[in-house]
Amino acid sequence: MADKIERRPGIRRQDRVGYDLSLTYRLGVMFSAFWNSEVRGKVLFLATVLILVILATSYGQVILNEWNAPFYDSLERRDLGEFFHQLEIFAMIAGTLLLLNVLQAWLNQMTALYMREGLSRDLVDQWLKRKRALRLASSGLIGVNPDQRLHEDSRNLAESTTGLVLGLLQSTILLVSFIGVLWELSSGFIFRISGHSFSIPGYMVWAAIFYAASASVLSQVVGRKLVKLNADRFSKEAELRFTLMHANENMPAITVARGEENERRRINTDISSVLTVVKRLAMANTNLTWVSAGYGWLVIVIPIIVAAPAYFSGGLTLGQLMMSVGAFNQVNTALRWYVSNFGPIAEWRATLMRVTDFRQALVEMEEDFDLKDSIAYENAAPDTLTLKDVVIVAKIGEDIEECGGFRLRETDVVIKAGEKIMINGDHSVNRKLLFQAMAGLWPCGSGTIGLPPIDDMLFVPQVAYVPGGTLREALAFPERPEAYEKADVEAALDKVGLHSLIARLETRARWDKLLDSDQQKAIGFARLLLVRPRWIIFDEVLEGMEPEFQETMAKLLTSMPESGMIYIGRSEAYLEVLKPRVLHLQALPSKSEEQPSVVQTGASAGAAAMPAPAL
Repeated sequence: MADKIERRPGIRRQDRVGYDLSLTYRLGVMFSAFWNSEVRGKVLFLATVLILVILATSYGQVILNEWNAPFYDSLERRDLGEFFHQLEIFAMIAGTLLLLNVLQAWLNQMTALYMREGLSRDLVDQWLKRKRALRLASSGLIGVNPDQRLHEDSRNLAESTTGLVLGLLQSTILLVSFIGVLWELSSGFIFRISGHSFSIPGYMVWAAIFYAASASVLSQVVGRKLVKLNADRFSKEAELRFTLMHANENMPAITVARGEENERRRINTDISSVLTVVKRLAMANTNLTWVSAGYGWLVIVIPIIVAAPAYFSGGLTLGQLMMSVGAFNQVNTALRWYVSNFGPIAEWRATLMRVTDFRQALVEMEEDFDLKDSIAYENAAPDTLTLKDVVIVAKIGEDIEECGGFRLRETDVVIKAGEKIMINGDHSVNRKLLFQAMAGLWPCGSGTIGLPPIDDMLFVPQVAYVPGGTLREALAFPERPEAYEKADVEAALDKVGLHSLIARLETRARWDKLLDSDQQKAIGFARLLLVRPRWIIFDEVLEGMEPEFQETMAKLLTSMPESGMIYIGRSEAYLEVLKPRVLHLQALPSKSEEQPSVVQTGASAGAAAMPAPAL
């Protein structure tokens, strides 16, 4: 008895979008991906150097702020000699800060680069794990436009994360550095109002905190919709780009069908969706500008107004006043970092949501799926493939009685290595689902499929995949081109009728565009000659080919008598040349399709009783 193997999962029915995940959890997901990446060491090293540079820059800014006092005091005293001396000091301080700024900018960009490398490679690795990409494509909205999340979203997330984290770190260090300076300058000042005297320790610090906090609260109230609007915009932009790309790739078919007007309406609909969300986003950003720009203009005079009581009472010199203004501005800038970056933070959170939802959906592909009906898979002997009571459900996760499907009329089939089989039947049957079921991609149904070792099997889909690169790479896919001798590759091309392409084996090109559909399928048959698998499963490969190509390919298969072949389809060439054993698929009507029974007589009854033809 064949051993049972793990049931191969299918597709979840729910859309994988809108996960109810906290920000902490999302950050944990991305940190885990980063920590396990190969770029972790490089990023940690650059981050350490960046922190040291930021600390040195903050120290230099403190020194520069202290320089304000003697410089402006020299102006107040009209001391020309001291004035030029302070300019020399300024040149040294500013030159050092300039070098540190340039170094920080370079380190910032390199950190973002390596962050992007780690994130992009992690997402691609998760996406292209066995069967995940195909399952995700059928998982609802989360599987739409994965290229957007793999490319644009990963780039935005890496760059914005680096910029925001470094900005937050720099603002925090500046706040710690200057809050002490501002406290010291505003300590000991006594307010006198209507004969009453009182003091507020570090009152300039509290004024800066109040100023920044009020701006922060207003910004959050006004800009609270930005996160969702940015997420909607990214999604709509991705859909528009896909529509344009899809139309461009299929323009010959669109033009022949005179469907330009239809595509124009479709594209304009997507453009309208993008413009609608962009208009809402523009209004939200405009409202936020009232707060950010308004507080930005006020900050020109607010520090002077706050320090004015101490200055006019004689507690501060002009130099100390300007030093207070500089310290106030630095503290305010640090405190208002969140305010100034509310828009970028909203975009960052939207991008984080899209990337983590995408990654979470991929990771959860490992989980088993709750299917009402599921095909059982067995490990069969290397020279045997079995199909027992196989029924295929037409929709994911539904009962056979509800949505219909089809079954293999022959209930207990044993196929031996070297045997040639054709499976066809009712025209209404979606035979592709049987091909996917045998490949383990569509487990929805019932019965048992016993498969030989997967390494002995090769599945040939109806639409050939010809990857980019050299023609030799395309022939060897999914193996490396060095896996096959050049002489064998040339011989295989010659046998499938592509002798003219031998001279272009090492040419890089978009072969899926240069070759017609028959030639692309011929590439797949050439690959068969190179691999010579023990078992081959075909999905209507010969249908639609030119008659001479069909005959050439069918005769080519006779040169592989040791290979077991199962052809799912209705190819006359395969039937005539290989003389296969024919199996039949029979449709099972759903409840919605069932009609009240009627009494059949004569020819009608006879016709109803006839089995489905082989062809």
